[in-house]
Amino acid sequence: MTADDDAACDEHGRPEPPHSAGELDTLLGFLDFLRASLAWKTDGLSTEQLRRCLPPADLTLGGMLAHLAFVEDFWFTHTAARERMPQPWAGTDWDADPDADWHLVHTSDGVELRALWEASTVRSRTQVARLTEGGAAVALERTHPAWGGRAQVSLRWILTHMIEEYARHLGHADLIRQSLDGLTGE
Repeated sequence: MTADDDAACDEHGRPEPPHSAGELDTLLGFLDFLRASLAWKTDGLSTEQLRRCLPPADLTLGGMLAHLAFVEDFWFTHTAARERMPQPWAGTDWDADPDADWHLVHTSDGVELRALWEASTVRSRTQVARLTEGGAAVALERTHPAWGGRAQVSLRWILTHMIEEYARHLGHADLIRQSLDGLTGE
């Protein structure tokens, strides 16, 4: 990391999205900012803290790590790149537990959950880089079969959906983290 890279991060180490860039760089900038926000909200917590919820909801920060790992893999690896889902998703019995991604928190420790999420974000970044090699405009427009072929979605839609997915869950993460140790912040 260079001094210029340091200037592009906020006080929590989150990369600032570009103020003036092309569409792809803007979308990726906001997605990376939100990914870094999840890392910040889950940083330094024990496995037990990652499993704690804020009643009456049963959402946990560890569950969010697993869920967002699944969502990353589903949209970027499975849908956009048309590759097989990696483990643990490929071996999950979704009929037995449709919320298995959220429930993984009960059988995985904090190190495993963070590693799972980090690996999925690396795969996602790799897939987006590969998909956009021929040019961002074409890649953002190209559609991919989704929901078992019932619809087509563009990479633009996937990136926008992922921003929405992280933003929604980060609101939950703020409340849960504050209830655990008082950490507040955007």
